[in-house]
Amino acid sequence: MGFAGAMAVAMAMDALIGWPDWLFARIGHPVTWLGRLIHAVDTGWNRSADPPALRRAAGVAAAVVVIALAAALAWAVQAALGAGWIGVILVGILAWPLVALRSLHDHVAAVAGPLGGSDIAGARAAVGQIVGRDPAVLDDAGIARAALESLAENASDGIVAPVFWGALLGLPGIVGYKAINTLDSMIGHRTERHEAFGWAAARIDDLANLIPARLTGVLFVLLAPKPSQAWSCMLRDARRHRSPNAGWPEAAMAGGLGVRLSGPRTYHGSIADEPWLNAGARDPGAADIDAGLKLYRRAMLVLGGALVILALV
Repeated sequence: MGFAGAMAVAMAMDALIGWPDWLFARIGHPVTWLGRLIHAVDTGWNRSADPPALRRAAGVAAAVVVIALAAALAWAVQAALGAGWIGVILVGILAWPLVALRSLHDHVAAVAGPLGGSDIAGARAAVGQIVGRDPAVLDDAGIARAALESLAENASDGIVAPVFWGALLGLPGIVGYKAINTLDSMIGHRTERHEAFGWAAARIDDLANLIPARLTGVLFVLLAPKPSQAWSCMLRDARRHRSPNAGWPEAAMAGGLGVRLSGPRTYHGSIADEPWLNAGARDPGAADIDAGLKLYRRAMLVLGGALVILALV
């Protein structure tokens, strides 16, 4: 299970130092490199004059090309590193920027500070960095809900999912997953431009997150302040979420903290009437964001420890 050890190295490095600003300024980030490739195929292959069926076929081809190219390059690099613990450590170092452990924590913590200090403008500005909804219309509870939902969902697709695929398949697994996730974030939207072209990207992302999302939910349940409530809420409400995957960690977070999440929200001036997760519970506040971050830290420590154990078995 050398790949599990590599993912433990990646998690440890990201938890300790994150992705430094000076390094980003010099070379960018692997996700931004993927983003340039995706933007190029979107610009060149997604032609508005084409009929929907042809645009969907082009989107399928684009997704396959991007994922295959990214995974093949990662496989070639991994093959060149060789076997043994030196290879494991090097794979872990290369996988490090693809695990958003520290940045997720810091971005969510940046919301809790001003919200707890009654700085509503600062809290809105901070939450606007991590969610797509309009922060200007959010009250204190809406800000806290947005932060906790982002924490729960991104714990799954920002850490657990890449680590899961990396532990299974090594560097091609984690790089291939990040290609899938970046495709979904860039073109997997139900907009006029991407309804057809992004169809494959969205479906592939749903499949890639199927197991990791449920694994993240289970981690939250096991380590939540209220495990039984977290378990019952996850089983009852996860499928009510608009996403086939995000509802699992979000519902577990809602039940574990004893707050309600999701519900109606505003995107670009339009109200999305989403169902509540843990309806009937109280609205969250700044203290609940801190509690959610504590649960997140525990879950990530357990995940890292499990990877170490797998590597040593």
